[in-house]
Amino acid sequence: MSRAEQARAYFKQGYNCAQAVVLAYRDKMGLDEQTAARLSSSFGGGLGRLREVCGAVSGACMVLGAVSGYTEATDQEGKKAHYARIQEFARRFKEENGSIICRELLGEKKEDNTGVPEERTEAYYKKRPCDELVACAAQILEDMLQEI
Repeated sequence: MSRAEQARAYFKQGYNCAQAVVLAYRDKMGLDEQTAARLSSSFGGGLGRLREVCGAVSGACMVLGAVSGYTEATDQEGKKAHYARIQEFARRFKEENGSIICRELLGEKKEDNTGVPEERTEAYYKKRPCDELVACAAQILEDMLQEI
């Protein structure tokens, strides 16, 4: 099963977008399933359901950080290279999907600060493109990791 298919499967199990991507790559991050799920749990719904940066994008950026991020505060070249990778990921995702902003991807007009997640029903999955977005993010991430 590809990483994109794994991410889609995690999302369909009920994990949020960020968790779906991070869980699909947890082995590359050196994390167990529980730690990976907990670490990425805040980023679903565009950061705690605020509908800001898409959780799939945030999850992918977490993976890129774990795999190729910088570790020294004074490493200016490392920061520059890592930020360039993050921007490249965002560019590719936006090119394929039109945005990296959750509410724009969902066709919503404003943030949603209720914090109440919708129940995962068949109707939910029909109206949300999220399973496609997590698969897309996981595939872009796979391509980029092969390039590193």
